Amino acid sequence: MDLGQLLEESGAILRGHFILASGRRSDIYFEKFRVIEQPEVLSALCKQIADHYRDFDIDFVCGPTTGGIIIAFEVARQMGKPAVYAETENGVKTLRRGKVLPTGAKVLIVDDVLTTGKSLFETRDAITRAGGTPVGYGILVNRAQGEIDAKPLFSAYTVEATSYAEDEIPEWLNQIPPVKPGTSVAAAGKA
Repeated sequence: MDLGQLLEESGAILRGHFILASGRRSDIYFEKFRVIEQPEVLSALCKQIADHYRDFDIDFVCGPTTGGIIIAFEVARQMGKPAVYAETENGVKTLRRGKVLPTGAKVLIVDDVLTTGKSLFETRDAITRAGGTPVGYGILVNRAQGEIDAKPLFSAYTVEATSYAEDEIPEWLNQIPPVKPGTSVAAAGKA
């Protein structure tokens, strides 16, 4: 199965001028909701992550709110492991709702899209504070431009995409009206 084609056909890879959650700008955006609304597409991507980590000693699979929750559920289901979720409370990712990890529990952290690693790091910190030990990271789509301090890291799919700080936006990209995904993505069009 060609995951790139599957993502393109699902409408998950968009082209235009996007303001990313990190505040950076890019001409390529991964619309995770086009994936999570199609169980067969999500399952295919999650299978890549589950298969990669199947031989690792893992006790739990953890994903951050919002996109990481359904990914954690599906990867955990495919691996036969329980899922846990890192939610934001008072501006900090944490395990909520009375969830406690056994001390030293080995946790695979999963998420939807990797750009800067911020969500992975916040989730890693939540797992560590809860007494767990992160043992790997699984991403649906990796769009990071450089090395991310999260090892071992596996991505089901990698998108070659450059992102720019607001003061580094190239003129050609500035010619395209920016949209903030989740609010007016449809106006940017599809690849």
